Amino acid sequence: MSELATIPWNLIMPLLVLQLILMIVALVDVIRHQRTNGPFIMWIFIIVLGNLIGPIVYFIFGRRQA
Repeated sequence: MSELATIPWNLIMPLLVLQLILMIVALVDVIRHQRTNGPFIMWIFIIVLGNLIGPIVYFIFGRRQA
């Protein structure tokens, strides 16, 4: 448990918050529109399991242009 005390949380916390915000926005977008390039369920798994890069990949490749 002493390893947790040595982690620089002030550097890691902004990345965790960014990851959470991107994941929520991407999930809301994919659920709201449900028209994606590829299977709908696949994009949900990519967003949730892809951590920081999953939502970014969805916004670049997964959204279908209107």
